[in-house]
Amino acid sequence: MAIGVRFSLFLALLLLAAPIQRVVRCQSDTDGVAAEVVDGGDLGIVGDDVQDFGDGSFGSALGVDTTCVFPKNPPRLVTAGEETELLVGVNNQGDAALKVISIKASVHFSFDHRMLIQNLTVQEFFNATIPPSTQAAYPYVFVVSKYLQPGTFDLVGTIFYEIEQHPFQNTFYNGTIEVVEAGGFLSIESIFLVTLGAALVGLFVLWAYGQIQNLSKKTKRAPKVEVGTGATDSSMDEWLEGTAYAQSLSNKSKKKK
Repeated sequence: MAIGVRFSLFLALLLLAAPIQRVVRCQSDTDGVAAEVVDGGDLGIVGDDVQDFGDGSFGSALGVDTTCVFPKNPPRLVTAGEETELLVGVNNQGDAALKVISIKASVHFSFDHRMLIQNLTVQEFFNATIPPSTQAAYPYVFVVSKYLQPGTFDLVGTIFYEIEQHPFQNTFYNGTIEVVEAGGFLSIESIFLVTLGAALVGLFVLWAYGQIQNLSKKTKRAPKVEVGTGATDSSMDEWLEGTAYAQSLSNKSKKKK
């Protein structure tokens, strides 16, 4: 089995375990010895007087790979103002022991990664040593500002460590997160959008009702007016008065009498 596959299986098994550090010594494919579990070191939150490599820029050590998962949040939805946990996996395939110093992260704009929004909490680890050919996982908890507007942002996570007193760093995550508001669906913006949508629907219903009324009025036909023969005859007599046809009609009427 390849090292990368073993590392992925290792992280998958950690999702079923409690969120504490566990260190598992890797064995070769031909080695029949069972994996050795080593207790992890303590962890704490970094203060102002704690060593932090965040201001420096170091390369990654040869043979050290990192990755991360969101154990309780696969869609990577981060609620503003509330804690979010991720699990950082470290695979030490080097020749020397690795000492984890701290983990930190930062939030950036997605459209311009150079624009920093927030530096998140720096977390320090005490006595967190990873021997050669060993994999370890460390929890990292951060809180995005409650004033951050909902949307998509970039999250950059970095782990700092030492090998033989030389500092190194690895970026374990450089991708997007979706920041959402706390309080569920009934937020101020949600209420406003629902109210606006209801008002627009009401206006559309009123407009449609008016159009139907106008159409029904146009389809009604005007009542027919019947014209009597008497009126027609009198008008024809006036039109024919003084003509030869009128005189012939007058002569015929006298003969009948």
